[in-house]
Amino acid sequence: MNGAGNDFIVIDNRSGKIKLAPQQVAFLCHRQRGIGADGLMLLKPCESGKADWAWDFYNSDGSTAEMCGNGARCFARYVQKLTGKSGDFTFETIAGINSCSFHDGEVTINLMKPKDLRLDQKVTLSTGTQAVHSFTVGNPHAVVFVDDADKAMVQELGREIRHHPHFAPGGINVNFVQKLGPGSIRVRTYERGVEGETLACGTGASAAAMITAKLHQLSSPVKVQVKNGDTLKISFKQINGEFTDVKLTGPAKIVFEGKIEI
Repeated sequence: MNGAGNDFIVIDNRSGKIKLAPQQVAFLCHRQRGIGADGLMLLKPCESGKADWAWDFYNSDGSTAEMCGNGARCFARYVQKLTGKSGDFTFETIAGINSCSFHDGEVTINLMKPKDLRLDQKVTLSTGTQAVHSFTVGNPHAVVFVDDADKAMVQELGREIRHHPHFAPGGINVNFVQKLGPGSIRVRTYERGVEGETLACGTGASAAAMITAKLHQLSSPVKVQVKNGDTLKISFKQINGEFTDVKLTGPAKIVFEGKIEI
């Protein structure tokens, strides 16, 4: 499946019989030797009883991730197809409970309340001192503003910030953000766990939209253009300087179905 070019392997594990080791996930996500994907999701029953469904989510290197916005939309579409139900439902992730809805061919995910907003952190890089903003929207995200996203050193600086001691020990995802106009930004993302640039990142787009709204007085919703040209829509409320009711809307498509020997 893919959501705005961010691609995923999705597996039905409602029986609970599938157990994947990190190296098996990495094999499946390998673009030359396996299927190829930015991440992998296993659908499973919600053991806590707090939601309708649950998932196990893995990055392409086999590590686990707290949350993935584009993956969440794809997961919702997959559950919809598998169950034949078109109504709203909830599912549990490491980061918390998400709800989803469907309209006009797109999927909307209600994200957890963001936390740990830190603005204007001075981080020393190989290119000099850089102002870096960060926000946790399910996953931890750094935001760096650039004049031209096309010219951003996403791979080089993204890797450097992702592994910087300032964000130790877990590291951080890195978003390079260009302001386009009223209510619109462009984002390129270096993703932790993928260890490279992806075509889109839903939680990264959300963090970028809210930080831009905070610093440059953008109002909700914010349109976010991602690497492959698709547009995600981020809506939110600001109450006493706090962000709440964050929603991520965008495409989620099934590309193909098949079987593979592990």
